[in-house]
Amino acid sequence: MAKLYFRYAAMNAGKSTALLQAAFNYEERGMQVALLTAELDNRDGKGNIASRLGLTREATTFNAEQRITERIAATQLQHRIAKLACVLIDEAQFLTLQQVEELHRWAHEHRTPVMCYGIRSDFQGKAFPGSAALLTLADDVEEMKTICDCGKKASMNARFDDEGNRILEGSQVLIGGNTRYRALCPDCFYQTA
Repeated sequence: MAKLYFRYAAMNAGKSTALLQAAFNYEERGMQVALLTAELDNRDGKGNIASRLGLTREATTFNAEQRITERIAATQLQHRIAKLACVLIDEAQFLTLQQVEELHRWAHEHRTPVMCYGIRSDFQGKAFPGSAALLTLADDVEEMKTICDCGKKASMNARFDDEGNRILEGSQVLIGGNTRYRALCPDCFYQTA
């Protein structure tokens, strides 16, 4: 069914792995997909979606100034995709409200599923604008699970410096992945703050 989906989790829950698995499932059946990721996230090279398991795929990038539907069209043109079976978006927290509105409308008008994967909140527990918009507009929302060091379900993200000290202030976005962030349960998140 053509819907806007949002799959969210704390850091290191396997969101990119799940996205790449979804792409594989479609393609294994002879269907074509569009893969997009935030230009801002270049940890694995610009325009790459990579999982910690070692899977990597090239993707079209987007930034906050672009119309997301134009990026989907560019992907179709570049890869000569006549009929899209699904649009898969990694790092969806970096979408803007306008881009999420575009995606919601596009999914329904084109009758093509759009599956977005991202984190819900930053290292201070504040929502990313893209995630807040997806939580509001997505037709289907699912939390993916991961665990805290203490063994409880992790739902928060904490930022650390190079010496392992918790950082409580600063820019909402600091790309760093596993070396800078850890998924924590709420108990640990507030104990270490």
